[in-house]
Amino acid sequence: MVLQRNSNAALWGKADAKTEVSIITSWDDRKYIKESDKNGNWKIELATPNAGGPYSISIKNQGVTIKLKDVLIGEVWVCAGQSNMAMAMKGLKNQPILGANREVAVSTNENIRLFNIGNDISDAPLSDFKGQWKECVPQHVVQFSAVAYYYGKLLNEALDIPVGLITTCRGGTKIEPWISGNTINEFEFIAKNEKEGWYGRKPSSLYNAMVHPMVGYSISGVIWYQGESNMQKPNQYEQLLPGLIRDWRAEWGIGDFGFYYVQIAPFNYGEPGNSAFIRDAMRKVSLQKIPNIGMVSLMDIGEQNNIHIADKKTVGERLAFLALNKTYGLSGIEYSGPVLREMVAEGKLLKLYFDHAENGLTSYGKPLTQFEIAGKNKRYFRAKAIITREGVLLQADRVEEPVSVRYAFEDFVVGELFNTQGLPASSFWIENQ
Repeated sequence: MVLQRNSNAALWGKADAKTEVSIITSWDDRKYIKESDKNGNWKIELATPNAGGPYSISIKNQGVTIKLKDVLIGEVWVCAGQSNMAMAMKGLKNQPILGANREVAVSTNENIRLFNIGNDISDAPLSDFKGQWKECVPQHVVQFSAVAYYYGKLLNEALDIPVGLITTCRGGTKIEPWISGNTINEFEFIAKNEKEGWYGRKPSSLYNAMVHPMVGYSISGVIWYQGESNMQKPNQYEQLLPGLIRDWRAEWGIGDFGFYYVQIAPFNYGEPGNSAFIRDAMRKVSLQKIPNIGMVSLMDIGEQNNIHIADKKTVGERLAFLALNKTYGLSGIEYSGPVLREMVAEGKLLKLYFDHAENGLTSYGKPLTQFEIAGKNKRYFRAKAIITREGVLLQADRVEEPVSVRYAFEDFVVGELFNTQGLPASSFWIENQ
C-alpha cells in the first residue's frame, strides 16, 4: 500500500467493543494506543514522514497482531469518473489503447501501487468496499485504468517518490450519483424521478458505495474524467461539477486538495445536442475562482466514431502536467492550452489575446478554419484567421462590427490552435464582450 507522506494518515477498523488497539510504525518505532468504541470501531492517525519505504505497520488487539508489510510513503491520488477513466490498459472489445502492449511489458515498478474499487451502488453510505492494493507489474497494470496508470507513472518519474493510485469509476454514469447526499439536495433542478433512478444513476448511490468508505484516507488529490453522460444538460453540469469538488473536499476535511479534470473529447454524439456546449461548461468551471483546480483539453485527440479515445497516454500525462505545476510547484511545465484572455474589436477586425501562450501560438503550419465571428445581430460567419505575435487576428467580410466569437464549436472537430508546448486550446463561445 501507499500512505500519504507528511500527513496524519488514518487507519481504521473493527475490534471487540471497548478494547485496546495499538499500532507500531516501523519508520519511527512510534506506538499509538486507542480504545475501540462501544460498537468496536477504532481509528488512529499515523504521523507519516517524507517519501520512503518499504515499511511495516503492526496492529495489535487482544493478543492478536496483524502486520502490514511493504508499506510505502508517498503521494496518493484518487482517480474517478466514468468509462474513459475506467478503461483499462487492455482496452475494451474492439477498442484499443495506443501502445499499451509495450507499455505493459515494461510496467514493473516497485514505487507505484494500484487499488481498484469494485463496482457497487447503495442508497446509504457504506463503511467498506471490495478491492485490494496490488503491485505495479504487467498482470495488474493490464487490468488497471490507462489514464490513471499514465498519470501515476509520470508523477513517479518526475518526483522520484512512491505513488499510490486508487481508482473509483463506473461506465455510463452521470455526475449526480458521485455527489454525497449532504450536497446533492442543494440542486433543486434534480427531479424526483431522477432521485428514484436505476443502474447506478440514482443521486449519491455511487458516492455512498464507492467513495464514502475511503473518506478519511489521506490523499494528495483527485483526477476526474467524466461528463459524457451529462452531455445534454451543460448548464446543470456547470453547477454540478463545482458542487462535486466542494462536496468531496468537505467530506475529506483536509483542505482544498488538487482537483484536476478532463474536458470530454469531441465525438459524434449525433442528435440531439452538440457536445461543444458541455465542453464550454467545463471550460467555464475552470475559470471560476475555485482554488487548486485545472482542466485538460483533448481537442486534438477525439475520435469521430469512438467515444473511448485510444490515446490515453496523452490524457494521463496532461493531467500530470497540471499536478506537477500546481500541486508540486515544479516550474517550467506548461499545464494548459491557450486560454482566451481578451478580445478587442477594431473596425472589421477582431483581435484575440491568450493566456498560457507566453511563447506564442501555432497551428503547426495548417490554416485556421474553425473561428466564427458575429456582429450584434448574432449571425455567425466563418472568419479568416491568422496567428500574429500577439494572438489571433480575425475578419469576416460579412461582419462589419464583430462583437462575438466562437472557436471549434462543433460536436466533432479536430482542434487547430495550440501553444508552443503542444497543448490545445479548448473550444469556446464568447458573446458580447
